[in-house]
Amino acid sequence: MEPERVRNPNIRDVARLAGVSYQTVSRVLNDSPRIKDSTRQRVLEVISEVGYRPNQAARALVTSRSRTIGVLAAQSAHYGPTTALYAIEVAAREAGYRLSITSTSSGDYASIRASLDYLMSQSIEALVVIAPQARVYDAIAELSIGVPFVTLESSGRDIGHSISVDQTSGARLAIRHLIELGHTEIVHIAGPQDWIEAESRMQGYLQEMTEAELRLRAPVLGDWTAHFGYYAGLELLRYQDFTAIFTANDHMALGLMHACRDSGLDVPGDISIVGFDDVPEAVHFSPPLTTVRQNFADIGRRAVSILMAELSGDGDADHAPIPADLVVRASTAPPRPGAIAGF
Repeated sequence: MEPERVRNPNIRDVARLAGVSYQTVSRVLNDSPRIKDSTRQRVLEVISEVGYRPNQAARALVTSRSRTIGVLAAQSAHYGPTTALYAIEVAAREAGYRLSITSTSSGDYASIRASLDYLMSQSIEALVVIAPQARVYDAIAELSIGVPFVTLESSGRDIGHSISVDQTSGARLAIRHLIELGHTEIVHIAGPQDWIEAESRMQGYLQEMTEAELRLRAPVLGDWTAHFGYYAGLELLRYQDFTAIFTANDHMALGLMHACRDSGLDVPGDISIVGFDDVPEAVHFSPPLTTVRQNFADIGRRAVSILMAELSGDGDADHAPIPADLVVRASTAPPRPGAIAGF
C-alpha cells in the first residue's frame, strides 16, 4: 500500500487560514496597492507558515507576465562565462525573476535564430546574451529582438546594450605592473583569435608596450588551456630572450609555470608571469599567481539592473565598463641581472 501523498498548500488554503478571499491573496501576491497593510501582513505570514509557493505558470496567465529572463549562451565550460551566468541567476532571483537558458552550439545565423525562437516561445520579458565569439554578436545585430536585452561583451560595438569588464584596461594594468618592476622584454600568450576578450586583452598588451616604447613581439595565439600554455612555454623557453610573460588567462599561466619548472627555471626569479581572470585556484598555484581580477558578480548584478531599468521605462541605466583589478601575488618580481640567457 502506497503512503498517502501530502498535498502542497494552495491559494485557497492560504485564504482560509488568513480569513480572506482567494482574490485578496492573489492581489497580495501581485503587489496590488489596494490591499491594506494589516491584511497584506497577515496573508504574508500565513504564506510563510504553510510554505505556499505560487504557481508561476498560472500567475503568468493572470498577469500576462512571465517574470522570466532569457539567457542565450555559447557552449562554454570556461570560468568567466559560467561564473557570470551564476551571478545573473542570483541577481535575477533577487529581482523576482527566473531564467530560461539555452545555448547555441555554433555562431551561425540559423543556430542563433533557433535559440532566440525557443526563448521567445517561453514568453521571456528580457534577454541576456553571453557569447565570447564576435560572430555571435554579428548575427544578433541582424536580428530584431522584441524585448529589452543586454550583452556581456567588451568590443564596444553596441554600448547601449552591453555591460562588461574593461578587458583592454585590465591587460594594460598587467603590462604596466611588469614594466614598473623593470621588465622590458615581455611576451604575450593570447587567447583564440575569434574570442572578443582575447582580442581586447591583446590590444591592451600592444597599447601599453607601444606607449612605453618597448619592443613589440607577435602574440602567440593560444586556446585558453593549461595544455597549450605548457607546450607554448617549452617552445618559448628554448630561446629565453624575455623576462616576463602575460597570458590571456590563468589556465595558460598554469601550464606555463609547469613548463618553467620542467625547464629548470624559477618563477619569478628567471621568468615573471601574469595571468587574467583570477580563477579561485590562482592563489594556490606554485607560486601564487599575479593576475587580473574580473568581478563577475558585479557583471551579473549590473546586467540584471540594466534590464530592470528598461522594463520599468527608466532610460538611465549604467552601461559604463566595470574596471578590472590587478592582484599582485608571488609570480612576479624585478628581473634578475643577466636573466636573458639568449643575449
